[in-house]
Amino acid sequence: MLGTMLYGPGDVRSQDVPEPKILLPTDAIIRLSATCICGSDLWPFRGLNDVSAPMAMGHEYCGIVVEVGSAVTSVKPGQFVVGSFCLSDNTCPHCKFGFQSSCEQREFMTGAQAAFARVPLADGTLIATAEIPPDDLIPSLLAASDVLGTGWYAADAARVQPGSTVVVVGDGAVGLMGVLAAKQMGAGRIIAMSRHKSRQDLALEYGATDIISERGDAGVARIRELTRNIGADAVLECVGTQESMKQAINVARPGSMIGYVGVPHGVELDGQALFFSQTGMMGGPAPVRRFLPHLMDLILKREINPGKVFDLSLPLADAAEGYRAMDERRAIKTLLLT
Repeated sequence: MLGTMLYGPGDVRSQDVPEPKILLPTDAIIRLSATCICGSDLWPFRGLNDVSAPMAMGHEYCGIVVEVGSAVTSVKPGQFVVGSFCLSDNTCPHCKFGFQSSCEQREFMTGAQAAFARVPLADGTLIATAEIPPDDLIPSLLAASDVLGTGWYAADAARVQPGSTVVVVGDGAVGLMGVLAAKQMGAGRIIAMSRHKSRQDLALEYGATDIISERGDAGVARIRELTRNIGADAVLECVGTQESMKQAINVARPGSMIGYVGVPHGVELDGQALFFSQTGMMGGPAPVRRFLPHLMDLILKREINPGKVFDLSLPLADAAEGYRAMDERRAIKTLLLT
């Protein structure tokens, strides 16, 4: 079968790979109905993470179970399932507390950009639907595998409350899902930081009340202006850079919470600044499994439509920004993966 492999910065290949097999009694094999490229795949693609050997890509997935190991009891062949990027047994103390992304048996999904994939710890990772869903719901169920659950966790970690003022830093898939989650949790005002028209439009559709296109100190000043210099009750940090984290801290009011889910790259926090900001911070790898049943229920009832996030595109000029040393072909690859 064909699978996607990352060999190094800018070097992604579709090639023949072995079909997966049951290796442990807790495994399941699924036939992929849909998969996608995650924003976190861009870090090694752009050379910001080391790639020491070819890597099988793909950790956002949904599909049909074709085979299960002898110990698997919660799913069976023929069922449609959605799984988390973070594999867990859902029985250890951390899982029972709702943090499956810190499971004592934790593994990370890989190899899902292919026709078939092996899912370890299937009982704790996969959630089955009662019926095979219609095709138009597949993109939204795929979103539940990672970006929707991650955005939801950002809002949950930030303690979004009904009527609260929320700032979402980042307009990628996770940031947009954070906007959707904040709306579902009853936020009264949702300020989305975005510079891209198509993403701004979707943020507004998902519930944003204000759009801020400025970044850095200018973006902080605009939010301070909108909130009468008070700041936000909850901030969702969905990028993971030094600039985005600084923005999140600087727009939060004293006593607020910052939910950070952007994978950090080069982030260094000033302890003294944190001390005097009097804000709380919670985040890290999202325990998507914790939210999956609820999110899938919302999707199947058609109360939310997160699948629209996969319809977005980014202008070539923006995709290539910061990578001017790339030739045109490399820039186009970046566009396709963004």
